[in-house]
Formats: sequence, C-alpha cells, structure tokens
Amino acid sequence: MPRPRPARLEHIAGIGVDRMAALADASGRDFLRLENLDIDIPPDASAIARTREAASRDIDNSYLPFIGQARLRDAVARHVSRLSGVAYSGERHCLICAGGLSGILNVLLATLEVGEEVIVTDPTYAGLINRVRLAGGVPRFAPFQFTPGETWRLDRDALQGAVGPRTRAMLLMSPSMPSGGMFDTADWAAIASLCREHDLLLILDAAMERLVFEARTLIHPAGLPGMAERTITVGSCAKELRMIGWRVGWIVAPEALIPDLVAVSLANVVVPVGIAQDAVALALEHSQESMSAYVEELQARRDVMVAELAGLPYGKPAGGWSMLLRVSDYGLDGTAVAQRLLQQGVCATAMAGWGEIHGPQYIRFVFSNEPVSRLRGVGRRVRAALGTA
Repeated sequence: MPRPRPARLEHIAGIGVDRMAALADASGRDFLRLENLDIDIPPDASAIARTREAASRDIDNSYLPFIGQARLRDAVARHVSRLSGVAYSGERHCLICAGGLSGILNVLLATLEVGEEVIVTDPTYAGLINRVRLAGGVPRFAPFQFTPGETWRLDRDALQGAVGPRTRAMLLMSPSMPSGGMFDTADWAAIASLCREHDLLLILDAAMERLVFEARTLIHPAGLPGMAERTITVGSCAKELRMIGWRVGWIVAPEALIPDLVAVSLANVVVPVGIAQDAVALALEHSQESMSAYVEELQARRDVMVAELAGLPYGKPAGGWSMLLRVSDYGLDGTAVAQRLLQQGVCATAMAGWGEIHGPQYIRFVFSNEPVSRLRGVGRRVRAALGTA
C-alpha cells in the first residue's frame, strides 16, 4: 500500500516551468523559450574567471565558514547598506545561503509559528507561496490591480484588509515576479505603516530590486522609519548578476535574528557552494558599473513584447524579467493557451497556483532569455494561439 502523502504537501503547487521545458526539449524544435527564468546575457567575465580559479583552490573546496566567506558577507553588507541607508555589517548582520529561495525558506522557518499568516501579493511566484506553506505558514493574498496595457498597481485597501490577528509577516518583492509590478513611494509608506502598527516582519525578496525600467526610483524599505529592526533582506546572484548556476544567495537581517537564522541554516543546507562565493562577491562589486546596460537591454526586450502584444490584455512590467497576459478574456485558461502556443513554436508557462484572482486566468512570458531579434513576431503567434489572428 502506498504511504499517505504528508499533510504539509497538500497545497503545494507545481510551478509548471519544468513540464513545459521538458516538452520543448524533447521536441527537437527551435522553440521561442519564454517559459523559464533563464538568461542569455553572460555574467561578469571576471566572475567566470574567478570561479575557474576557485575550483582548483583547496581553501574554496571547503564547508567552512558555515555562514559564508567573509569577503562575500562584507560585499553583501555594503551593497544592502548602500541601497537602504542602513549601516549593516557582514560579521553581525549577514549570512550566505544556497540561493535566494533557500534563504527565503530559512527565514520563514526561523521566524514563523505553525499557522501564522504571511501576506504575499497576488500574483506571486508559486515557489514563494510553496515555501510559506512548507514552513507551516498560511499565505494571505493582497492583489495587484490589473488594467490591460498598464503597469500593475498595489491595492492598498486590500493589503490592509489582509492583515489579521494571526499575521506574522509580509513576504514582498519589487519588482514582483511574475507580474513586474513595482511598489512606489506611497505603497512602501503604506506597507511600512502596517508593519509598524501590527508588529510585522517584512521579508524582502530582493532578487530583482535593481531591474527597474524607465529609471524608476528604487526604494529599499529597511531605510524607512522604524523598518530597519523588522526588515529581512534576501538577495541572490541569479537574476541581477546573471549567475543562476552558482546557487548563492544572502540574508541580511537585524542582529537579534541572526542566531536563529544561523541555526536553521546549519540544520538545512549547511553551506552554499564554496567555489562560487568569491566570484559572486566580485560580480556584486562590479555590478554598479554594469547594471545600467543590462537593464537597458531588458527594457528593450520588454518594449518589443509590449509592441507585439498591443491591444491584448497584458500587464506592463515596471521591471524584472517577465510579463503576464490575461487569457480568460478569450474563454481560455493558461494551461490551454500554453498547449496552443507549443503548436506555434512558443514555450510559455501557465499561472495556476501563482495567485487567486490572478492565477489560472493568465499565462507568463519570460523575455530574459531571448534577444530582441527573436522576440519580434511573437504577437502573431500569440494571436494564433488565442484564435484572434
């Protein structure tokens, strides 16, 4: 007899990306790969060289230090301090983790009691929602407002209404994934006010915080009044540094929370990849100079997608790597459209499990892994899949 499935997995949703990618890989066709958060722009060349060097160094082939190499912790602390205006120390406020999502899970395990609620936006990456549930938490959704052809806007009234007696934290991302929605000054003020009023932690998924378009202002919430002592920043080398395969992330937190975060980290993955850490430190230090050209390229790809989908009910990303199209307007769901798009040579991911009011009704297009030249013409394929060609 098969063993019963553990209760903690009851509401864990698949993210769909792996299934779509497998179909595209098995086909042998040259699909337009819009399903996965990969990127075709290489990392900093010096970081690649440093990784090769580290692979032959005994000091990097080590479990130690368990909480991350000192150079990287210091580089991360300087980076988050520069963005937030808060004086962080690598020694007292930072530990390194095996990728950003590993860091998110560690933070949730270190701060949540079973049954406590965590506010997320709707939509939100299913991997974040799953980690809230794995940690014993309950996700509460605060929806973005969707207007076809415009940027996503936070519904502040809905955010306030999501706070209840069991709410422990907010887990937020700006620009958000998958929508590309970004919080403005008034949004962050409302978020901070609710955190202070209800004594909530703010867990910031900072994986894409500098990938913002039209020169929008980046606001790091730890620098807002009363927020340094309640903000935990989780970052990663994957999106901003284009180092997906290195699997290195970081947690920057108030000093009082560090012992519990270290305890969970040691009980979970223990240590990130040793031969990757110094390369990530180098790339992070260089990123201030290289970020603008990288963001310009992402914005150019976004602009092509916007032009191609003109007249369709898409949400315009204010940053990040992806955008959503509401396919329920055509009597379809994301799963059906994903299958139809395969016939048109496009691989894209349905959004079931990524939200409540902004979930199965949408399909996601990732524009980070295809150049402008290949994105041109995608609108014709999408319209054919929708039956509107």
